[in-house]
Amino acid sequence: MLASRTDPTDLTARTRPFGAVLAMAVAVMQSTARNPLADPGLLGVNAGAAAAVVSAISFLGIDQPAGYLWFALLGAAVASVVVYLLGTTGRSSATPVRMALAGTAIGAALSAYVTGVILIDPSAYYHFRYWNIGALTGRTLTDVGPLGWFLLAGLIAGAALARPLNALALGDDLGKALGAHVGRTRLLSVLAVTLLCGTATAAVGPIGFVGLAVPHVARMLVGVDQRRLLPMSALLGACMLLGADVIGRLIAWPQEIGAGLVTAVVGAPVLVWLVRRRKVGRL
Repeated sequence: MLASRTDPTDLTARTRPFGAVLAMAVAVMQSTARNPLADPGLLGVNAGAAAAVVSAISFLGIDQPAGYLWFALLGAAVASVVVYLLGTTGRSSATPVRMALAGTAIGAALSAYVTGVILIDPSAYYHFRYWNIGALTGRTLTDVGPLGWFLLAGLIAGAALARPLNALALGDDLGKALGAHVGRTRLLSVLAVTLLCGTATAAVGPIGFVGLAVPHVARMLVGVDQRRLLPMSALLGACMLLGADVIGRLIAWPQEIGAGLVTAVVGAPVLVWLVRRRKVGRL
């Protein structure tokens, strides 16, 4: 997907936060779910945001990023809450398996809804596709600045989870024995992931493979201690998205390719290489 070239002076401003928060959020998600392949789709974040965006475009006539990013954030939050509630049974807290199953079901249902809307209203697809490929074009701090408080809250929540997540990595029972509150930790993890992934996805669309691949690279560099893993994931995520944006701007001159497409092309081989080295399963 090619887009018109934007002012090169906005490069770092429009890319710096999003890769960092996506990678940090997925590192939290993978640790919480104890699933090395967890990504924003696991909690229905992408599907919820997409459903809200396509609804805003089709039914409300909103076709500017500054207008529908709030709908995307709301959709991501609602989907995450529903997944968490479905993953909770009676008095027991949500478990990784139940949350994964609930997220898959909600994601499939919302994806079908999105497909149905854009088939009925082709004009909605014209605007939706630019958001859906994960393009940074036209996203400036002026547009996404109001979301900064959500990013800050998510970063604080994610950083506060480092020690409890280290305890839960040993298993729920041993984590409890070490003083971690399992239910509260998982609830705060869902909140942090929703704030971080939801805000980033709302602002620039679903960016593939940044969150999925980067935490594994970070584990190879600093190990599995969340106190080092989370900041390293944020740093590498920012570098990866910035690099993808630069590549997309250079290879399609005088236009540019969406960063989401570049991260998929670059991230997929990296993830395959990690799987071949059998590093992915080590959380």
